[in-house]
Amino acid sequence: MGGVEESIELDFFDNVFSMVENNFVQKFEKFQSIVSPSYLIESPYREVLMAVARGDGKFYAVLKKARLSEGLGEAIIEELIDLNVLYIERTRERPLKIHPKHKLKKELRAYRVQDKLRFVQPFMRFWFGFVTYYRKELSSGDGKAFLENFEKHYERLRTLIYEQLCDDLLLKYYEKKSPLLSSGSYWNQHSEFDILAITSEKKLILGECKYKERKICKNELNKLKEKALQSGIPVDTYVLFSKSGFSNELLGMKDKNLLLFDLNDLKLLLQPA
Repeated sequence: MGGVEESIELDFFDNVFSMVENNFVQKFEKFQSIVSPSYLIESPYREVLMAVARGDGKFYAVLKKARLSEGLGEAIIEELIDLNVLYIERTRERPLKIHPKHKLKKELRAYRVQDKLRFVQPFMRFWFGFVTYYRKELSSGDGKAFLENFEKHYERLRTLIYEQLCDDLLLKYYEKKSPLLSSGSYWNQHSEFDILAITSEKKLILGECKYKERKICKNELNKLKEKALQSGIPVDTYVLFSKSGFSNELLGMKDKNLLLFDLNDLKLLLQPA
C-alpha cells in the first residue's frame, strides 16, 4: 500500500514553523525516504500528486495541471487509488440538462462535471503540497524558500482539515435529531460550498467554515445566501463554523434556521457515541 513506510513522530508541542524546520529541512532525506512506494517522488506520479495537493483537486483540472493526457492520467490516478494514496470524493452535482432543440450557452459548452481527488493521509498532502517542490534546495540543505512558502500558504493545509472536522461535528450534532443522509463539500459550475448536507427529513443544510483569527460577522452569512441563490440551492438551514467566534450581531439573531458553531463545539466529537 502507498503512503509512508513507518510511523512519524513529531513534537506537536513545538511551534509549528520550528517543528517543520527541524524535521523537513534538517531531516529532509530521512522523511523523503519513508514516502512509499519510492517512485511516487518521480515523474509523472510527482506531478499528479503535486497538482492534487496544490489545487482544488478536480479530476480533469489535475490532469491539465500535471500536463498529462487523459488516458495516461486516468491510469496513474487509478494506480494511486489502488495504492491507497488517493481517494475520490464524488461530486453530487447533476449533469447539465438542456432541451434537445436548445444549445448550451457558449460559456458552458466546455464545462465538465468532475469528481475531486483527495489524499488518504494528511502527511502525503503536506509533502506534495509544500515539500516536493523544493526538493533540490532541501537536498542541499537550503530551506529558505521552502519555509517562506510554507509560512505564506500553510493556511490551506489546515483549512481542509478544519472543514472535515466541521462536517464530522455536523454529523454528530444531527445523529439524534434527524440523521444526515449525506454530507460533505459541494461544488457546481457556479460556486463551491464547504458543507452541503441533507437530513433524513429531506431538509437541506448549507455551511461555511472559517478558520480565521477574527470573529465572523453577518456579512459572511449574507455572502453564503447570495452564493446559494446563484446556484439555485433551496436551503432550509444555514450553518456557520468559526475558529474565533461570532459578532454580537450574529449571536443576537433569533433565527431558528441558523446554526453557529465555534472551536469549543468540536469537543462534541470527543463524546462517546
